[in-house]
Amino acid sequence: MSIDNDNIKAKNNDNNPVQFEIYQFINKFRTGIWFFGIPSWIFGITDRSMAAFADGYLSATEILQIFTTSLFFLIWLYLKPEDNLDENTDISPYQGYFCFTQTNNFELKKRHMISQEYILPFPYLCQIYHLLNLKHLETVHSFSLNNLKVLNVSEFQPTNIGGIIKFQTLIDEPANPLRMWRRPIVEVDLILHTPYTIELSIPVYNNKRIRVIFCAVPLTEKEHQFFIEIYSDLEWPKPILQILLHLASCLTLWEDLPYLRNLAEIDIERLLKGSRSSKQANMLLFNRFVELYGSNREKMKLIAGSK
Repeated sequence: MSIDNDNIKAKNNDNNPVQFEIYQFINKFRTGIWFFGIPSWIFGITDRSMAAFADGYLSATEILQIFTTSLFFLIWLYLKPEDNLDENTDISPYQGYFCFTQTNNFELKKRHMISQEYILPFPYLCQIYHLLNLKHLETVHSFSLNNLKVLNVSEFQPTNIGGIIKFQTLIDEPANPLRMWRRPIVEVDLILHTPYTIELSIPVYNNKRIRVIFCAVPLTEKEHQFFIEIYSDLEWPKPILQILLHLASCLTLWEDLPYLRNLAEIDIERLLKGSRSSKQANMLLFNRFVELYGSNREKMKLIAGSK
């Protein structure tokens, strides 16, 4: 009796969605317990420390208790559940929107730090305009980036489906916390991979990089789904780095909201026409987007609806 391998493979594929849902539930449950444990450990360490210092004297027993509690807290941080999805598993119904070089690159997956997902009540084009306008790093994000300056565009390279722009940024504030990540002047890459996917690649110390992948998926004319994926090869403790990146990502999105709200009140055609007439270097990548996709927005909506 021969075995039909194709039928077996089809049955396995039919079971994959159910298996993935179960795995996803278990993984989220484990991750939720881990996150709940962090404030619990912090409270325990704080309470133990306050009790130890209450009488102004530290005994050997109290020092040992504080040390032991702190050690277990560090171990807890390293025990964060990892997402061990198989490389070929379709982890998202919107995976087709991401550039294939990002989703199928195994080395990049190993460096994955955080994922965030939002549904925002603003047109998709507003998000694209914001992400591709270099000046917004100085204006919209002046607080979170502590008055970072865009010095100049050093290179612009169009591609068949997007483009790459390289530009120098300056941190001239000595107290800027970003200095722990990078040198005062670095060259940053901004890449338009697809009509939906944009990458911001930031160099840090010792030839390491932080790569932020943004994906904006149009849902309706006034709503889009927004994904943020951050990757890094920094050799920091991963749980601590993840917490910092989550906080930084939430802060920058919070800064985005008022600007996107104001931008949504502008006629979309004005954005496109204004871009065509603008020769400013900070608008080069958005101009490339308009050149490739500005007249095909109806087609893009059909593509979005078919995903």
